[in-house]
Amino acid sequence: MNDLRLAKSDAKPDGDTPALRLFGLLEVIATKDHPFNLQALVEETGLPKPTLHRMLQQLEAAGMVQRNGDGRHYGTGLRLRRLAENLLLNNTSHGARHMVLRKLVEEVGESCNLTAFSSGEVLYLDRVETAAPLRFYLHPGSRVPAHCSATGKLFLAQLAPAQRQRLLAHAELERYTANTLTDHAALEAEIERVKRDGYAMDDEEFLPGLLCLGVLVPAVDGGKSNLGLALQAPVMRVTREKSLQMLPALQRAARALAAIEAESGTAWGGGADEDE
Repeated sequence: MNDLRLAKSDAKPDGDTPALRLFGLLEVIATKDHPFNLQALVEETGLPKPTLHRMLQQLEAAGMVQRNGDGRHYGTGLRLRRLAENLLLNNTSHGARHMVLRKLVEEVGESCNLTAFSSGEVLYLDRVETAAPLRFYLHPGSRVPAHCSATGKLFLAQLAPAQRQRLLAHAELERYTANTLTDHAALEAEIERVKRDGYAMDDEEFLPGLLCLGVLVPAVDGGKSNLGLALQAPVMRVTREKSLQMLPALQRAARALAAIEAESGTAWGGGADEDE
């Protein structure tokens, strides 16, 4: 059972305030990977149903949660998702992470980016461009579909099959190029390969002429990661075979990023929780 109260050292003298209870409820809600109802929260938290109902009404009014079409189930609201994304984009370890990216670009000679999994899409957290004249621009804050992104495939591969199916079941696998995987069975086969190899590629699947190689940044707690690292290069300069020669450099940079997150106390796990 989750305790919705913060430790006394983090709260007011009475150890329990309405604001802290709401914050604690948001912590519980943030762990959900599927819609939830009032009764499920009652059973999980042990709080009275009228109290939880009132708290959900307050959070709904604030845009932190939203009610589904059936009127009984809830999910995270736009305001809460934007809060989480802003935390990712403006993390205090940004400077140190950016330096790792810069050194990686100097080593491999190609643009590199840091990503996270947000609302079923890949969110660009940071990026360093190569000095080479031919390059593709995707600025921090950009979003790309997971099914045709190197790190997106890695994030999808961490999901339990049922969770991945639920995420993709009603999503059209949009075709962006002739190489985009638009068949669910083909995508599942690719995800199995990604799980086996520990890296993923976007071989002109999102943009014509662009090849990407991605790895996950190991999570601080050894669990699932919500931080991906990828290099991007034009195919006229980097082939699949040549990109794999850069894989060790990418993996070293991923470990360096993991060390930064460990030192800063940033968890970065839990981006792809699965149903138990």
